[in-house]
Amino acid sequence: MATEIPLYHEPVETVPTDPIDRVIRYHVQTKHHFNRYARALGYLDWANQPDPFRRFVGASLISLPLLPPDKEPVSPVYDAIYQSGAVASPPVNVRSLSRFFEFALALSAWKKAGESEWPLRSNPSSGNLHPTEGYVVMPEIEGLDLNPGLYHYASKEHGLELRAEFSAELVDHLLSLFPPGSFLFGLTSVHWREAWKYGERAFRYCNHDVGHAIGTARIAAATLGWKMVLLDGVEQHTIALLLGTSRMDDFQDVESEHPDCLAVVWPSRDVRGEGLGVRGDEKVRGKELGVSGSREEIPLFLDPNVVKDVAECTWHGKANRLSGEHGVHWDIIDEVADASWKTQSQRSIISLQTYQKTPHPLPLTPHEPSAGQIIRQRRSAVSFDGKTSISSATFFRMMQRVMPRADRPQLDRPMPWDVWPYDPAIHLLIFVHRVDGLTPGLYFLARDPKKLVFIQQSMNPELSWTPVPGCPEDLPFYWLLEGDAKKLAVQVSCHQDIAGDCAFSFGMLAEFEGRLREGGAWWYPRLFWESGLLGQVLYLEAEAVGIRATGIGCFFDDPVHEIVAVKGLSFQSLYHFTIGGPVEDGRLMTLSPYGRLKREG
Repeated sequence: MATEIPLYHEPVETVPTDPIDRVIRYHVQTKHHFNRYARALGYLDWANQPDPFRRFVGASLISLPLLPPDKEPVSPVYDAIYQSGAVASPPVNVRSLSRFFEFALALSAWKKAGESEWPLRSNPSSGNLHPTEGYVVMPEIEGLDLNPGLYHYASKEHGLELRAEFSAELVDHLLSLFPPGSFLFGLTSVHWREAWKYGERAFRYCNHDVGHAIGTARIAAATLGWKMVLLDGVEQHTIALLLGTSRMDDFQDVESEHPDCLAVVWPSRDVRGEGLGVRGDEKVRGKELGVSGSREEIPLFLDPNVVKDVAECTWHGKANRLSGEHGVHWDIIDEVADASWKTQSQRSIISLQTYQKTPHPLPLTPHEPSAGQIIRQRRSAVSFDGKTSISSATFFRMMQRVMPRADRPQLDRPMPWDVWPYDPAIHLLIFVHRVDGLTPGLYFLARDPKKLVFIQQSMNPELSWTPVPGCPEDLPFYWLLEGDAKKLAVQVSCHQDIAGDCAFSFGMLAEFEGRLREGGAWWYPRLFWESGLLGQVLYLEAEAVGIRATGIGCFFDDPVHEIVAVKGLSFQSLYHFTIGGPVEDGRLMTLSPYGRLKREG
């Protein structure tokens, strides 16, 4: 029997009413400190471990084909997904949709140790708990044998559950201002799945996972030559209405789902509608919503009135219960979820004009791994060997991959940053241990060069900020302090050796209080989304060069800030990450993700 660790009890205090102050209160209360950790149960209640698979009882399941890697659509070489126009774009059909979900949210393997088995997925998750659920809103598309409606992705079965039957006419109306072949992709979170293990800090980890899932979906789309952008102008009630999370009868006495985000996905050909024509009603509606209606620009929002009409339909299925009992209920998670709820929509638009290029598919060569191979083999490292080093050229390439190039129009930014409709708010405090050509020490990557002065003014004025010899000119990467930082990295990462045994590790420092005061409390989860998206890029980059990565959610918050003397709440560390030579656990067997399903692709 587990020994219960006594809970830490916060002093009674007055809860602020301002949403921004409430999310800041949550963030401060859920920090780890050297003398105490954020509140959690103190042991793992194995009898009530959450079911990792949500299903909707009574909803019909449409199986997606299980496609071998060599069957169409075949994945391009890994580097091709980062080159605009390098991947031919198949239409949306059952095979391409299957490949999209395979790389976005599907199982990637089963692990077995003795009598225990557990699944891994394409999208990483804190503690492999997987709070994130995926949905699609599909219109009537030629060649796709799916009725218009809302579908929930069932990862264990690799299939789509029909949650709602939408009117084809109304869905067409909802999507009329998006490129031809568009469909909507949505994400929700089951906070309980993370809270079961991590207690009050779970809201942070759920939003890390949302960011990773945005990344896996955008990268999955890129393997098909498809585009994807986050529709973050939509207020949250509209997301809940469209994804069905506000239907209390469907979630009665079971764990709820928190509506997180929506994105639009589309094949990248004919995006501007040449030769397609634009109906008169689309022009009128586009004018009403502030969009041209000519498919030269698209909205980053949905018409809430149309969503309301769409959702008045026939719904199917009741959510399954994930745990028998919940033990402690973490009220502060509900409080921060409520405080960071996005209550207003923004009618922002982006241009489709600048990025359009004719696809020139790159051939798959025997010497280059495919994007699919890299995605399927991605794992979170459990430990590192303490000796593997990487070249400075490899390191700089990784750093360039996480630069969003926010000075460009959104769809001209490198993949996957074209999905993100904001300037970057995350910067990297890097502990370099084993990078050939770089002196061990502390470094900094400013992911938005415009913010460099602000960053410098927010930290210790005695830091050197020295440009690094051999660094590409377009990379704002600086040396701060020289010296062996392995022990320091381990210490601030909750004494985890992986932070020192790697080639390098880093903390993701977010522009914090200023960004919240300027944008609103709803920006709080988005800071974590951006950090998860950034981590997903580096997961694949590590695999591509034969090493491995892992995210670290456990770190001592304020001691990290003290390293560079961060002033107040100007910056906060939200996520740690580490990359190096992995040590494999020979006791574990790896099994096929869908070997038990005997259907043909």
